[in-house]
Amino acid sequence: MNMFCYQCEQTAAGRGCEKVGVCGKDPVTAALQDLLLYAAKGISQYAVRARQCGIETPAADIFVVEALFTTVTNVNFDAARVEALIRKGAAVKETTRALYEDACKKEGKTPEIVQGPAAWTPAQTRDGLLDQAAGIGIAAAKASLGDDLTGLRELLTYGLKGMAAYVDHAYILGKQDDKVYAFIHEAMDYIARPALDMGRLLELNLKCGEVNLSVMEMLDAVHTGTYGDPVPTPVRVTPVKGKAILISGHDLKDLAALLEQTRGKGINVYTHGEMLPAHGYPELKKHPHLVGNYGGAWQDQAKEFAAFPGAILMTTNCIQAPRDSYKGRIFTCGLVAWPGVTHISDQDFASVIAAALAEPGFTADEPEKTILVGFGHNAILGVADKVIEAVKGGQLRHFFLIGGCDGAKTGRNYYTEFAEAVPKDCAILTLACGKYRFNKLEFGDIGGIPRLLDCGQCNDAYSAIKVAGALAEAFGCGVNDLPLSLILSWYEQKACVILLSLLHLGIKNIRLGPTLPAFVTPPVLNVLVEKFNIKPITTVEADLAAALANA
Repeated sequence: MNMFCYQCEQTAAGRGCEKVGVCGKDPVTAALQDLLLYAAKGISQYAVRARQCGIETPAADIFVVEALFTTVTNVNFDAARVEALIRKGAAVKETTRALYEDACKKEGKTPEIVQGPAAWTPAQTRDGLLDQAAGIGIAAAKASLGDDLTGLRELLTYGLKGMAAYVDHAYILGKQDDKVYAFIHEAMDYIARPALDMGRLLELNLKCGEVNLSVMEMLDAVHTGTYGDPVPTPVRVTPVKGKAILISGHDLKDLAALLEQTRGKGINVYTHGEMLPAHGYPELKKHPHLVGNYGGAWQDQAKEFAAFPGAILMTTNCIQAPRDSYKGRIFTCGLVAWPGVTHISDQDFASVIAAALAEPGFTADEPEKTILVGFGHNAILGVADKVIEAVKGGQLRHFFLIGGCDGAKTGRNYYTEFAEAVPKDCAILTLACGKYRFNKLEFGDIGGIPRLLDCGQCNDAYSAIKVAGALAEAFGCGVNDLPLSLILSWYEQKACVILLSLLHLGIKNIRLGPTLPAFVTPPVLNVLVEKFNIKPITTVEADLAAALANA
């Protein structure tokens, strides 16, 4: 069977994956993920109508968020688990439908007969589901809506997926916002319609960016409220002798649980990928056996995990096909899954600990080398007076935000070369795993302020936005008038929603790469260029010269 997926930057031939996903997703899993999204749209159709009657829909709220997050690139590759979610979704839809219809009866109204995904019932067998999937994927949408509307619909879908990841992180830590759920259902209800309007889709995309700002603020608040405000912290990037566990992903609660469960067991814990910023949080860094960071970005994991002499825990997206050499000592939790890999659903990491103790661990200390993390908005704004003084005095000429997702596709050396080419009187803000392209290089400082300021995970784009807003206020200008250039890399759907948030804020002149999204067709791109002057990256020399032309 064939598939069609173009939600990530690495999509085949820059057009779409049709045989198997570049990420490793097979056609069966791709089809079931399409059905899961379809089921979620049906649930939202009823949730919107129930909410219009004043009825809360908590089961629908959480299920739709988890369904969206499950289909983010590099999250769940296990067809059996996706199928189970589809069947669970059918029960959630019936519960939500009953809430709506009961509310209508109490109000003396006739319930609306809702068509489309809301009227869909999953087939009883896997083969039946795959037959159903053939009529509801992107290829079918292109045939009925055309490329432009489908692409803009998918931009909104991917924005919702990215936002759902952040909503899920906050929910796990006990924080949620009903207005966010209401918007997700509103958007899902709209894109479930058979006919769509370009203007309304653009409006909903920008609204998605606006709502995502509040989600990132909510996540920042619960992270700092639970683990303290990040502080500048040197992190060891060379191994320490002893047994070892490597934890990857984004979920700080999983890391906190792992640190507690490994306390006093003679096991050193290392962060990987987007878990690196955890070292800056006081309540996490207080654990002496959180010894450092290992490896680089997600796309290098096959080689690096094979060389890691311990157990590995994947907490959120970024998993790749595990090699046989370490498949028996890699574990997943949360919404992440890979067929044949042990999944932990209750945060009991005893099996991870046992696997780590069975492995040799690192046999010797390597010479110590460290990098700095922990430059959240509080840390940077704590020295804002020095930053402003340096700018006004001419010592600090320009800021570059060089960040986003990393990936394996050629062309990403641009970001390393750009960072290296940034003049020594300019500072670099960075976040997300794109920083692994250059975060181990030496950049020095400007008057005691490090030239490279690591703001954290992808969701910590909120910190960069806070910093930019504070600087704009201090200089009495708009953000677009600051000596600030955004040089962004994208790979998956969280990058999409962060871009939508930046567009909602009216931020212009963003340079985006290494390639533009396959789902953004030329007419849609023209709209974005006209309204926001989005530019594809070109060459380091040309882009750097353009950014500094008026500096």
